[in-house]
Amino acid sequence: MTKTNKVRFPLLDTIRQPSDLRDLQITALLDVSRELREFIIESVSSTGGHLSSNLGSIELTIAMHYVFDTPYDRLVWDVGHQTYAHKVLTGRRDKMTSLRKVGGLAGFPRREESEYDTFGTAHSSTSISAALGMAVASKLGNEKRRVVAVIGDGAMTAGLAFEALNNAGMTEANILVVLNDNDMSISENVGALNSYLARVLSGRMYSAARKASGKVFEKVPSVLELARRAEEHVKGMVLPGTLFEEFGFNYIGPIDGHDITGLVKTLKNLKKLDGPQFLHVITKKGKGYPPAEENPIKYHGVSKFNPQEGLIGIKKDNNKKSYSDIFGDWLCDMAKLDDRLIAITPAMREGSGLVRFSREYPDRYFDVGIAEQHAITFAGGIACEGYRPVVSIYSTFLQRGYDQLIHDICIQNLSVTFAIDRAGLVGADGPTHHGMFDISFLRCIPNMVIMAPSDEVETINMLYTAHLHQGPSAVRYPRGFGPGVQKDETMRSVALGKGTVKVLGHEIAILSFGSTLQSALSAAEVLDCSVADMRFVKPLDEALILSLAEQHDFLVTLEENVVTGGAGSGVSEFLMQAGLNKPTLHLGLPDKFVEHGSPEQLLEICGLTSKGIVQAVDAFRNKCG
Repeated sequence: MTKTNKVRFPLLDTIRQPSDLRDLQITALLDVSRELREFIIESVSSTGGHLSSNLGSIELTIAMHYVFDTPYDRLVWDVGHQTYAHKVLTGRRDKMTSLRKVGGLAGFPRREESEYDTFGTAHSSTSISAALGMAVASKLGNEKRRVVAVIGDGAMTAGLAFEALNNAGMTEANILVVLNDNDMSISENVGALNSYLARVLSGRMYSAARKASGKVFEKVPSVLELARRAEEHVKGMVLPGTLFEEFGFNYIGPIDGHDITGLVKTLKNLKKLDGPQFLHVITKKGKGYPPAEENPIKYHGVSKFNPQEGLIGIKKDNNKKSYSDIFGDWLCDMAKLDDRLIAITPAMREGSGLVRFSREYPDRYFDVGIAEQHAITFAGGIACEGYRPVVSIYSTFLQRGYDQLIHDICIQNLSVTFAIDRAGLVGADGPTHHGMFDISFLRCIPNMVIMAPSDEVETINMLYTAHLHQGPSAVRYPRGFGPGVQKDETMRSVALGKGTVKVLGHEIAILSFGSTLQSALSAAEVLDCSVADMRFVKPLDEALILSLAEQHDFLVTLEENVVTGGAGSGVSEFLMQAGLNKPTLHLGLPDKFVEHGSPEQLLEICGLTSKGIVQAVDAFRNKCG
């Protein structure tokens, strides 16, 4: 630690673990939050990462570690975008420079990283279920620990959260659910009033009074019901908690999530109460950094930037479009041609390139919130009525709606297009966000057509083909930018299940599926081999495979998906059925979860760069003689 840092962060420098934080007077916590906010802005601006959500949860994080005896008391985060302050307070401050880099700190909670990370996460809406499991286990083991689940208002839209709430109310387990609501504003007067009410309602006297009144009136059910309804009516006038009370929780709030003194006092009261408790906290994304407060979505996930200039100081190549942008443009172009087109997203408007469509076609745009299962079945219902829904979804999030994909779409052979973004390695978000498995889990479903475009134009044409196709179809494309192929004037339909030969060479043929084509072409210059852009994972171009097998000594399949059950597996299955015993090398992602890092580094680690392909092919050729 440098002398400069000690001057700038005098309190933060003394905190190596939460017990150090608990040694401080409550009056010092305001200064801790100020220092921590300044440190996170400085840290994220130098590494990149999630900013606005972390700035909004600083006081809440400090208060929870101050009140609860972590790690004995369990703290379970939802998604984990907001855990940078948690990482700093739990002994990882010196490692924040390695955040989301190869071998460095993960951007989300990970059990193997710290004993304070009680449950690994990065997908939303899991916290209440996990925390309830821990609370029930603690009860079975006669442990006195408290378990806290922190969940955002967006994550509360998922069915899993409500399934957990419904179950928790029946268990009487000692669980506290903290709703971090950053989609609402809270005025000073309302904040003060609600903080006062929260302290009263979370106190033992109020809790005891509720129980006593129940016992007094239990012999007179009509009076008891009248008292209950009167209480609900009064609380409902000032507190939006009736829903959670019906689940069996004692609802407290909403309170100001940046009033650290009020937070600490309320949490201390709640810590003394048994049974399911629910605390509603209002926070502001980007708190303390004006650019992020004004545009929290823009500052949700950021690359390196100068804090004094903000993201406005980062120059962008406006002529270069990502695959997500290309999809968004196609969607608008297609909507002009076909008024049956409907766009659906599970809360990923910005990330999936849907901003323009949402503005130009608001009546045909549906953001269903973080509810992937619902998004898919909802699309199925729309398709039943003759419309052509397009579900824009990240590969890793499509996993959450797998049963709906099979049961509600494919069995009924409904015409739904799945635009699968972030297929393959995504980079710094790591194993929870890599799109490693979609080819494998889609390939086995009857009626499904799977396309893997190799560049920008192919992406547009395959989306067009999918939209025209009668039945379910998927177009998978990677995060980031393609090779730079210029857009054609018109969209063209692609012949179903037909690939194309890009280079004719000798001895070896590389069968490339999707984004790996450029690496295959570069490797071919060294290997003097043939390269085919297979285009379709399902149906496979069987005629092309047979032709290449007959003309070459070895085949190599290449894909940015796990080898197990992937496109290469499909090629080998076909060759075996055709009675061809052709030596075939399958290159793809390994049978393990790939860690975080830059996409370039990860592709190199996985052997999917041109250099890695050449080395693997040479080794295979030598092995086969």
